[in-house]
Amino acid sequence: MTRSKANRRKAAKRQWRMPRIRINWRAVLVPPLVLVALAGFLSLGKIAFDRPVRKLVIEGTFQRVSAMQVEAVAAPSLRGTFLSLDLGQLRQSVQALDWVDRVRVSRVWPDAVKIRVSEHRAAASWGEHGLLNERGELFTQSAQHAYAELPKLSGPPGSERQVASLYLAVRGRLADAHLTLRSLSMDARGAVEIVLDTGQLIRIGRDDIEERLDRFFAVAAPALSSDFNHIDYIDLRYTNGFAVGWERPADTGLAQVAEASGRG
Repeated sequence: MTRSKANRRKAAKRQWRMPRIRINWRAVLVPPLVLVALAGFLSLGKIAFDRPVRKLVIEGTFQRVSAMQVEAVAAPSLRGTFLSLDLGQLRQSVQALDWVDRVRVSRVWPDAVKIRVSEHRAAASWGEHGLLNERGELFTQSAQHAYAELPKLSGPPGSERQVASLYLAVRGRLADAHLTLRSLSMDARGAVEIVLDTGQLIRIGRDDIEERLDRFFAVAAPALSSDFNHIDYIDLRYTNGFAVGWERPADTGLAQVAEASGRG
């Protein structure tokens, strides 16, 4: 009985003993201190870096666009501070200039902005006053000067890429045949015509354009090369042949070659 009471007293002592609480003060205090230090660093960094923009550096090889034009359109976008400056808006402002192809904008610490400009390279004229670049993109519709050295392309609105792609595909083949393109046009029906620099008209039509061009370079051009200067036109709008129009039929003594049907 005495042992039982003693055991109960010991159990009661164990039941009311205050538990020990271990706190990992490093885990509790270090994260908040790091956040406070980081916030302070960012605040100080913003004060140190966020200065008014005082310098504008413009780079590029300028032929059609001037550095003064770039500066004029960029100036309204430079009113922000070094960090708050909207580089995207600045890029769009410069990109809107005619002849400007690519624009790279970057911050230069502590208070400068650099603009790097690349100009379009005109590959052909489009219509009356438009110009296409080497990717077939219409980059201006109001060219101030006539570029007589450029081939003249034309077509319905929205056909710029298609016509330019055809021109880029045929340009090298014409050079290999010692011919130069003066103009390439597509009408509203999609029919294509080429005028060479020596004045000959090449009628391609709207169907099987690639096949007809192959026929011109593989058959017509080689067969007619010695008399090419006397040709007025070559009509490729036939299934298996072509027609030749001569400037002086009596002098050449050559007949027109054409299939009677299947022209399109």
